[in-house]
Amino acid sequence: MPDLKRIALRLVAATLAYNVIEAVVALWAGAEADSVALLGFGLDSVIECSASAVVLWRFSLEFRGAGGPAIERAEHRVHRFIGGTFLALALYVVADAGLTLWRREAPEASVPGILLAAASVIVMPVLAWRKLRVAAALGSGSLRAEAKETLVCSLLSLALLVGLGANALWGAWWADPAAALAMVPWIVKEGLEGIRGGCGCG
Repeated sequence: MPDLKRIALRLVAATLAYNVIEAVVALWAGAEADSVALLGFGLDSVIECSASAVVLWRFSLEFRGAGGPAIERAEHRVHRFIGGTFLALALYVVADAGLTLWRREAPEASVPGILLAAASVIVMPVLAWRKLRVAAALGSGSLRAEAKETLVCSLLSLALLVGLGANALWGAWWADPAAALAMVPWIVKEGLEGIRGGCGCG
């Protein structure tokens, strides 16, 4: 089904492009506002870029006629790598958010961060839904896993939006690190699945 494969390529490419922008804005805004949640979100976006790039590479190989076993071997190794980076990210978020709560350090309100999180809450579920439909039609486990990662990103965006909004509106200084900690179970789950080589690598 070449048409569906081209649609899959475009959707993954769009996800990759959006995640690059998301990572740059989140890391910049997080550094400006000293926001643990934004920095964690930006680092998560960098990891998502890696996952999207792997799926994009796999579909490109299929278009060039590469065999299935070679694609599966490469994908398995990348799953393990991404899983390890997710676990490292979880450790960073726990340590940094815990230190912020201990010191009671309030981040500055971040309008760019709030706008980014709001945009991601809208964009990511749409991309994920489209990719899940195409993955089901193609029977593609890798595309399905990458689509699930996009769904997780939308949940992280929602947690980020709640944390930053509460801090900006009501001065709830603890909301930002709390939102960061809310990301940890999802990040750890993704990491463990990647280390085990499961289809939900991201």
